[in-house]
This record gives sequence, structure tokens and C-alpha cells, in this order.
Amino acid sequence: MKRNSLSVVNKIAQCPPAVKQPKLGFSSSRSQTQTYTVLLDWGTLPHHVVFHIFQYLPLIDRARASSVCRRWNEVFHIPDLWRKFEFELNQSSTSYFKSTHPDLIQQIIKKHAAHLQYVSFKVDSSTESAEAACDILSQLINCSIRTLGLISTAKPSFMKMSKSHFVSALTVVFVNSKSLSSIKIEDTPVDDPSLKILVANNSDTLRLLKMSSCPHVSSDGILCVADHCQDLRELALNYYILSDELLLALSSETHVTLEHLRVDVVSEDPGQLPFHTIKKQSWDALTKHSPGVHVVMYFFLYEGQYETFFREEIPVTHLYFCCSVSKAVLGRIGLHCPRLIELVVCANGVQPLDNELICIAERCKNLAAVGLSECELSCGALVEFVRLCGPRLTQLSVMEDVLIPDDDGYSLDDVATEVSKYLGRTWFPDVMPLW
Repeated sequence: MKRNSLSVVNKIAQCPPAVKQPKLGFSSSRSQTQTYTVLLDWGTLPHHVVFHIFQYLPLIDRARASSVCRRWNEVFHIPDLWRKFEFELNQSSTSYFKSTHPDLIQQIIKKHAAHLQYVSFKVDSSTESAEAACDILSQLINCSIRTLGLISTAKPSFMKMSKSHFVSALTVVFVNSKSLSSIKIEDTPVDDPSLKILVANNSDTLRLLKMSSCPHVSSDGILCVADHCQDLRELALNYYILSDELLLALSSETHVTLEHLRVDVVSEDPGQLPFHTIKKQSWDALTKHSPGVHVVMYFFLYEGQYETFFREEIPVTHLYFCCSVSKAVLGRIGLHCPRLIELVVCANGVQPLDNELICIAERCKNLAAVGLSECELSCGALVEFVRLCGPRLTQLSVMEDVLIPDDDGYSLDDVATEVSKYLGRTWFPDVMPLW
């Protein structure tokens, strides 16, 4: 924050002098009278009108506006304006965002901590930024936070800091808030004991929990959450802590209908042991209890690590292959993923995926979105694929380099025309921009 901006923020707690009113006499011009009237009208705006305007202003502009008059300063301190706040913390001069000034942070903690309900921390890749975020968390004693998000804009800096420091700070919020509904703590050293504290204090309110890439959490920790937080509607976790017991717990009669289950399948080592298998009966129990659940799976695997997956039916609805995936695996998608809604293939290789995609179009009757990049598909196969899907294919993103000529003799212009006809709207392949 610049020095002149800081000087404005430092005046927030002070009551500014009243607006100086011009002296009006018989010699006052008509323009002076009009100017006075405008100033008077702005200064006497109702609180709720000024409040509505303040809601659209960035913090620094809101602080400047609070110095206009005593009435606007009073609005500036209305608790509803401090329900939501994002702490931005960085140590690097190259960071693309400005750090929240320490003086402002202390003022928020001192005067508005009790009003905070929707809080997020955006940090850069430095350990110092993560530690600063935890220092703020540890001071939020008199708070009633509903939404908490910890966001690393680059490398997961929370993983670099002391686990005990992080857990201690997070526990302060878990214990004191009592009404946490949404928690995003991905890429952090949260552990099983801290989750038990979360459950003990917020089991009746927790609706959303995102905690992918949290290596200190085990299946027992997440199972504890599922067993006690029976209103949980959205859950994001790594595949290694997904289990049959967890799916059955989420399918119990006392549990509400789950809306979203996101699973990240990540491999850190190309030579690691095969992934464990989730039984079809467990998936069936989940979809029977929550028939509308969206099961979202992200795959970050090396070639040859898909052996465990798609050998039998799985109720995945959104499927993202973020690394190279073989023709054989894609061939099993059409056979075992009947609920599929969205498919994204970021890379495949040099073998055309004609038969595999046509099989998916024939068997996945809910498919509505497809994205293809760094793979090969013949022009004729794309036309046939779109013909089978029809107008229900609301999103189709295919890089131009993906399409290859075939015996059907389609040119790129012909493909665009045919695809547009079957989609019922104008369509063109995507082109990589040249910078």
C-alpha cells in the first residue's frame, strides 16, 4: 500500500472534521448556491444509501470516502461492511497483488474481528507470508467465521511452515467460530486431531470441506468428518483417503444428500504402488442415497498407472485427464462411466481416438461438455461424434491441431459447417494464439 494511501487508512478510526460550508450572503452567485445544495444533498444521504455505495468500493476508496463527513465515517464502521475480508500477504516485490498493510490488519483485528464471517487469506510462495496468515488466524478469538479459505497463489507455502504452528492457529478458528459452514484448506498441513476439533465445534453447520493435497490427513480423519457432519454437501479430497467406509458413511440414512464429491488422483512417484480399488457396491450406495451427486475426478498420473481405474462401473460425472492418457483407458470410459457429463483430455499421443470417442458418445447419454487438446481425432470422427451427441453438447472445445484428415475428405471448413449443423449453433475449432 502506497504511503499516501496509508495516510488515508490511518484516519479511519478518527472522526473527520465536518465539511466546511461556504458562507452564503446576498452577494453569493447562483452557481455558489447550487454547489452548496449539491454538497448538502451528498452529506445528508441516508445511511442505507451510503452503505449500498460503500459495498461497491475497494477498501482504499471506501477509506477515502469515510473522510468526507462524520455521517459517512459512521457508515464506514457499520458491521455489515466488515462481514467479508480477504487478507493479501506477500513478501516478494514481484508479486502481482499488493499486500494488506499491517496497520490495517491490526485495526481489523481490534475493531472488526467480531464482525468477520467470510474470510480468506491469499499468500504468495514465501513461508513468511504463510506464517503471517497463521499469526492473524491465531488472533481471531472473538469471531464467528462462517467461510474460511486459505489460498496459495503459487507453490503451496503453507506446506513449508511448521505443522504445529499451522495447526495451532487453525484450531483457534475451529474452537471459537462455532458456525463454520465452508472451509477451503487445500495444500496445508492440517491433520486428524485438528479435524476432530473442527467436528466437535462445528458439526451442525459444516456444509463444504475442500482439503485436497493434505498429506497429514488419513482416512480415519475424513471418516470422522463424514460420521459427524451429517449436513455435509460438498467434499474435496485426495484419492488416497477415499475409502469404501467413507462412501458408506456418506450414504447413511442420517446423512443429507451429497451434491459434490471431488477426488484428485495424484501420483508423486512413477514407481509407486498401485492405487487401491473402491468397490462398485460402495459407489452404488452413494448414488442411491444421493442420486444427483456430481462426482468430479482429476487425474494427474503417469502412463501405466491407470490399471486400477475404470475396470467396472463408476458414477463419475466430470472427468479431467490433466496428463497423458492412453487409448485403452479412454476406451474403458464409454463402457464404465454412464453418468459422464463432462470430459477433458489434455494429452494423449499420436494415435487417433476415433473409436473411443464414438463409443463414449453412444453410451454416455448425459455427455454435454468435451475438451480435447494435444491428441488426434479424424475430421470424420468428430462429425460423427457430434451427430451422436446432438444439441445436448453445450460445450465443445477442440484445438485445431487435434483434427487430422481422413478418407471422408472433410476439410476444416467442412468440419466446422457439419459440426455447426448438428450442434444447432455456429462452431469453429479453437486456435492457439500467437504471442
